[in-house]
Amino acid sequence: MSLEENRMSPEETKALGRRLVEALNTGNLPVIDEVFAAGYVDRNPFPGTTPDREGLKQGLAKFRAAFPDYRYTIEDEITAGDKLVHRLSARGTQKGEFQGVKPTGKQVNWTEFHIARLANGKVVEHWGIEDQLGMMQQLGLVPVAKVPVSA
Repeated sequence: MSLEENRMSPEETKALGRRLVEALNTGNLPVIDEVFAAGYVDRNPFPGTTPDREGLKQGLAKFRAAFPDYRYTIEDEITAGDKLVHRLSARGTQKGEFQGVKPTGKQVNWTEFHIARLANGKVVEHWGIEDQLGMMQQLGLVPVAKVPVSA
């Protein structure tokens, strides 16, 4: 199969990304097996998980247990060749343990950026970055730096 035959249209790529975000928002983790390739590699896996599809499902299940009401909103969506980029805003209430932190009951908001590489209609590789510092500050676990105001 040539590279051109392997490429999805920008509309198909965006539809796949939106399907994934909706599955995450509803906790429909079986969609992971449909959207992510068997040989999927996560370049930024959840702490304590393997960088594969099973590790992704385990990490997402742990995250949903910590923030059962979390939701993503797609703020920006970009496709280029075999890549899909999302800038997401997220919110959720910490009702379960999160990375060793007992439930705080606090609602937090954060931003995430994700890049997915696609092949044969599935995600084969992922890079991501989340505003974990901002989240931890909102949970009251990390002090917010006080910036002096100049006169």
